[in-house]
Amino acid sequence: MKKPKARKASPKKPGEPRSAKPLAVKGARQTGNKASITLDTGEKLTFNHAMIYVKDVDRGFRFYRDLLGFKLIEDFRYEGTPVYARMRAPGGDGTIALHQAGPDVSVSSNGVRLYFEVRDLDGFCRKLQQKGFYITQLPRMMPWGWRHAYLNDPDGHEISLYWAGENRMKKTVMKAAQKLADIGRKP
Repeated sequence: MKKPKARKASPKKPGEPRSAKPLAVKGARQTGNKASITLDTGEKLTFNHAMIYVKDVDRGFRFYRDLLGFKLIEDFRYEGTPVYARMRAPGGDGTIALHQAGPDVSVSSNGVRLYFEVRDLDGFCRKLQQKGFYITQLPRMMPWGWRHAYLNDPDGHEISLYWAGENRMKKTVMKAAQKLADIGRKP
């Protein structure tokens, strides 16, 4: 059997990005300008946890435990210093993990926000304020039909406390937001 010849990539011109070649995937469908890919592995994917990189694991742990009520599942110390802590939300199965960031590593999380749902949003926020915690936006109804409050953890990670109730898993939630956006665009 003859061995296939390897193809050489065309030379890249300086300063010019190399374009990606389309990937052929079994079961891919073209929908508009985007390919819709369905991978049939026979398994259902579940969300495990969010990893949050912090400058001080102990400080972050106290914030999530003392203010938000998270419960410790496990932690790890290196030479006596906490470098990892995994915690469970007080309601449900959601977990987060705090991981010590390197000394010169930014923990900025632009574009990422953590969402935690609580039925008595206003009461929960009042309790945080009574403990001296600053809330960047007090609870208010958002155009998409959920009540939100915003705050930051000690490392500046943005957190949304919210209550969506029965609207949480409904596809129609964004229809209200679209109607408001359309009204705002009318002359």
